[in-house]
Amino acid sequence: MPERRPEQDGAIAGTGMGGAMDFATSEATTLAPAPGGPGAGGAADTGRPRSLWSDAWRELRRNPVFLLSALVILFLVFISLWPSAIAPGSPLSCDLAKAQDGPGPGAPFGYDGQGCNVYTRTVYGARTSVTVGVCATLGVALLGSVLGALAGFFGGVWDSVLSRGTDIFFAIPVVLGGLVLLSVVTSNTVWPVIGFMVLLGWPQISRIARGSVITVQQNDYVQAARALGASHSRILLRHIAPNAVAPVIVVATIALGTYIALEATLSYLGVGLKPPSVSWGIDISAASPYVRNAPHALLWPAGALAVTVLAFIMLGDAVRDALDPKLR
Repeated sequence: MPERRPEQDGAIAGTGMGGAMDFATSEATTLAPAPGGPGAGGAADTGRPRSLWSDAWRELRRNPVFLLSALVILFLVFISLWPSAIAPGSPLSCDLAKAQDGPGPGAPFGYDGQGCNVYTRTVYGARTSVTVGVCATLGVALLGSVLGALAGFFGGVWDSVLSRGTDIFFAIPVVLGGLVLLSVVTSNTVWPVIGFMVLLGWPQISRIARGSVITVQQNDYVQAARALGASHSRILLRHIAPNAVAPVIVVATIALGTYIALEATLSYLGVGLKPPSVSWGIDISAASPYVRNAPHALLWPAGALAVTVLAFIMLGDAVRDALDPKLR
């Protein structure tokens, strides 16, 4: 009977089903994944756990809608910070002799009814719109998220009071509320408009945050943290908030474009920003009476407003698709 070699004993492993699997050591080595290939820590699999945010960023980079809207928004931010880089002169410098004139040298968009350069005013108007939209969105997201998270986490009387309060604010028409509240304000800055938007905009974010917190706190890892004696603040900030913030980000991104449109609407009605402030809503309102004689004075600021609002809505839709695993 031939003598069994020692290396053969180590090459036999039971299958757990009464049989045996005989793989030579050299053969097992050849079945190992090649370096850099799938499952071996290469580009396809880094060996690190994938999170919702990394998956979302990977999806966004491949989404042409996100890339296009992001480029438009970056351009708007650039001209908001440095409008003089692409717009000559001052938006308040006007010449009545050129009132309602068409495009010409130095004025590719023509002149409005006061002889102001429409191109320069359109560029400078982006600063007001972006400032109002970003500040209002941050205020609404912060206030609504805090109130909604506390209501969803603690429940009880606090939840009931907040729910009834949001119902009251939802019953107030936004435009009518703006006409009433801003008509008594004499300040000519953007802050009264931002404050009004935060005052009437937080209930929507609050409801989103409340529902998201209620859903997340039912998960096992939150219950385990409670069982281990973690404090309320630690559970809310370390375990619930990072996993409940995605819906708030989506709604806030879409709402940013809505706030820009609302500022233009209130300025058009005469209760938002007022001259000499530069705003697309003010320019649209001033150009409306002579739209037949000088349509360019109305079309350019209105077009800039439409593109800006559309860019933020498209960005919000792309973010929503990336953060919702059900839509992949």
